Amino acid sequence: MLNYEESIKRLEEIVSLLESGQLPLEDSVKLFEEGAKLSAGCYEMLKSAEQKITNIKDLEETED
Repeated sequence: MLNYEESIKRLEEIVSLLESGQLPLEDSVKLFEEGAKLSAGCYEMLKSAEQKITNIKDLEETED
């Protein structure tokens, strides 16, 4: 599984390839599907990071 930075880099590559308009339709669809999965994975990673930050803030507030 790719980490967040690797996923973003791959998404950028996919966007570039799709924007080029040089790929056959079947390849474009496969890349789009890959991009959608990567995007969902990035969203989950960000959501998880946000939850960790919220937990840390809550913990700090209870310690004060």
